[in-house]
Amino acid sequence: MDAIQECLTHAALALRPDPRLKVSEWADANRFLSQTASGEPGPWRTERTPYLREIMDCLSPSSPVEKVVFMKGAQIGGTEAGNNWIGYVIHHAPGPMLAVQPTVEMAKRWSKQRVSALIDSTPVLRDKVKEARTRDSGNTIQSKEFPGGILVMTGANSAVGLRSMPVRYLFLDEVDAYDFDVDGEGDPVGLATQRTITFANRKIFLVSTPTIQGFSRIELEYDQSDKRRFWIPCPSCGEFQVLEEKRVQWEKDRPETASYYCALCGNGIPSHAKFWMNARGEWRAEEPGNGKAAGFHLSGLYSPWLSWQQIAERKIAAKDDAAMKVYVNTIEARTWAESGEAPEWQRLYDRRESYRLGTVPAGGLFLTAGIDVQDDRLEAEIVAWGRERESWSVDYRVLQGRPSDREVWDALDCLLNEGFTHSSGVRLSIVKAAIDTGGHYTSQVYDWVRGKHGDRVLAIKGVRSLGAPIGLPSHSDVTTQGKRKRRGLLIWPVGSAFCKSELYGWLRKDKPTDERLEAGEPHPVGFCHFPKYDEEYFRQLTAERLVTKKDSYGFPRREWHKMRERNETLDCRVYARAAASAYGIDRFTDAVWKKLEMALGQVTEPQEPTQEIQEKAHPTVSRRVIRSSYL
Repeated sequence: MDAIQECLTHAALALRPDPRLKVSEWADANRFLSQTASGEPGPWRTERTPYLREIMDCLSPSSPVEKVVFMKGAQIGGTEAGNNWIGYVIHHAPGPMLAVQPTVEMAKRWSKQRVSALIDSTPVLRDKVKEARTRDSGNTIQSKEFPGGILVMTGANSAVGLRSMPVRYLFLDEVDAYDFDVDGEGDPVGLATQRTITFANRKIFLVSTPTIQGFSRIELEYDQSDKRRFWIPCPSCGEFQVLEEKRVQWEKDRPETASYYCALCGNGIPSHAKFWMNARGEWRAEEPGNGKAAGFHLSGLYSPWLSWQQIAERKIAAKDDAAMKVYVNTIEARTWAESGEAPEWQRLYDRRESYRLGTVPAGGLFLTAGIDVQDDRLEAEIVAWGRERESWSVDYRVLQGRPSDREVWDALDCLLNEGFTHSSGVRLSIVKAAIDTGGHYTSQVYDWVRGKHGDRVLAIKGVRSLGAPIGLPSHSDVTTQGKRKRRGLLIWPVGSAFCKSELYGWLRKDKPTDERLEAGEPHPVGFCHFPKYDEEYFRQLTAERLVTKKDSYGFPRREWHKMRERNETLDCRVYARAAASAYGIDRFTDAVWKKLEMALGQVTEPQEPTQEIQEKAHPTVSRRVIRSSYL
């Protein structure tokens, strides 16, 4: 009888009409934030983040809105709004619900850290979800049963999880981190949305920080909505406006002086005034005709946990394109426009420098090599690296010979064992080399790398996705990551597309004038120095550009394509950059840099070349060709 009674109870709950209580009202009355999951534990107060009220209320059953899109910045509270919705569904409007994180592992972690804390710290929810004591309790890491419904949590990388059951409620978190194709079955957002089509009263909530322009799901969804933005009044003139990042201004190198300046009256607004302004703000739709899809865009400037000073500090710290992309995505809540046009090779050729080929200028502190494999030769570039990722091309070698023959690999061994003279007089060796395995003579490359001791030589394979990071480990974890091939060989995935975008951003930077250099002004972050190579080197270095294509599912994809037939110098530079990443350049502290400088006698200024060196230096140097027969 107990089982029959339980079924009748569930049926009665499913048939009862939806409550008129709104999600924000439920949260203010019932939600408690735990100490483990929140920096401000205690009762939930929507007045702390008043801009979330309308977003949450659109998720209420009484709202006619079917889809809610939230394109947001950092520290806004978007995930907590989703958690409030989950609590509301469990307590007041039960039904089947699917929550999707970028990966299954992230879904499990989110369940343990956020959902479990939500249930345990909110008294009205504890009795709704059974304790996880037995396997059939209905409470597991990825599944929470409650009277009248169930919450299933999965990852966007699991096609099985996305098509497991029909759902009335769908919560898609951080959608810009999803893959475009999951297990060969298509777009994960489309697969999950298909689970809701049998419910006329469905609700879909998409939340994410935007990423790359043209590839951002959240931006695409927002553009198809009514496009709401949050307008707040100025404390001085009372005029409403949308906060803009460019109006946060400060004195040079003094972020503590940062303030927001009104677009209308020009008066400065202190950080503490945001509470007053947010409380009086209102959402205004740019395209109010779209009633089924409500889109909300909110930058990190509105966050009560981010002061103008902290925003200024983050802007100052964003010295390169990678850091600036994070700033634009998380603070401005805008997509980052990848710069896909190749720099002009002639400009790079014209700013060549006069340091001698095969020598290391003063700023270079360690050497890496990038090696490209072709049908009849190996090509390698030796690059010196210094602070702020500044680099100097030290030498470029073309080793003639088929990779199927032993002689060309012997020539490469000689190159990697060669020493290069630093301007301080110290001989520097190549500390790390990376060789591509994704093209020609793969088995011969594998055999050569296997013959090396330690991790000085890395076998790498490029990853074309624009979102893929450089991907190589530091010394501390070099034996625990990567893809293991037969007989113990490790193949390291490298975000070649990211490296090319980064490199082209560096190549566009202008060299400071001689007056500024004499005054001690450093080169820009990532500035690249080149000796007097011939024109062909620079043509190959700038041989690719980003183009936009649509995949089989209709989604735009940006890919690197060659504009010229030859691009070996570009590939070699990318591989040398990957080797520098593996050596740890992106994680070096000031103490590490000082240690490298001390080993070279703390050289800070390049030594003047002697008359003998000046006489030997050539005005123009072609890429050096070493034929294997020279051995």
